[in-house]
Amino acid sequence: MRIARVAVIMTIVIAAAQPAFAQQTLNFSLGYFTVRGEDARAEGDILNRTRADGRFALDFDVADFNSISVGGEWLVPLGNYLEAGAGLSFSRRTVPSVYEQLVDTDGSEIEQDLRLRLMPIAFTIRVLPLGQSTGVQPYFGAGLGVINWRYSESGDFVDPRTLEVFRDQFATSGNQTGPVALGGIRFAGDTVSAGFEIRYQSAVADLTERFAGFDNAKLDLGGWTYSFTTGIRFGR
Repeated sequence: MRIARVAVIMTIVIAAAQPAFAQQTLNFSLGYFTVRGEDARAEGDILNRTRADGRFALDFDVADFNSISVGGEWLVPLGNYLEAGAGLSFSRRTVPSVYEQLVDTDGSEIEQDLRLRLMPIAFTIRVLPLGQSTGVQPYFGAGLGVINWRYSESGDFVDPRTLEVFRDQFATSGNQTGPVALGGIRFAGDTVSAGFEIRYQSAVADLTERFAGFDNAKLDLGGWTYSFTTGIRFGR
């Protein structure tokens, strides 16, 4: 309900601002999302705990979850120096892993696939120091992100009590809010625009009480997105 109220309020604000200035922009982005590194992740993060689980640790790098990100955003001027935005992006990455210290009875690796999917909805306000009437438009801003996420581990696992190998899947998902900060530059014409943007999101999700053998695990959803943008400009 909280997420729905935020979305409705921001949509009303953006819609009400439509006549405020010249052109709106429908922006599309293609970029690269980098998760927070091992040393910067939240305490109790499932990726760090999985990699540091002693004899049952899995062999992968946190950076393996970096992925391509695609998105779209509706930008509406709020006067000459401010702009409101509402957008959605998507990234997904499947990371293969094996147990570092254990193998199956036939000597083969015990393999799993770890998958992280993120679908952030962001409501932002941008400041354009040079205004919107120039062709070169640097900007910076901040806002609120609502991140729809899903994390899963599937494949072969080792029972810590019996050391028996079994096949299973563990999956959990949810929505988590957190702050968003961004900055970039846009080269704007009358009908199209292009540019580059850096965006940071921060949020930490609580997993189910016991996930894949871990109690009270968390999932750090934070990271940086580096994107090329292109836009279609319309309106008066």
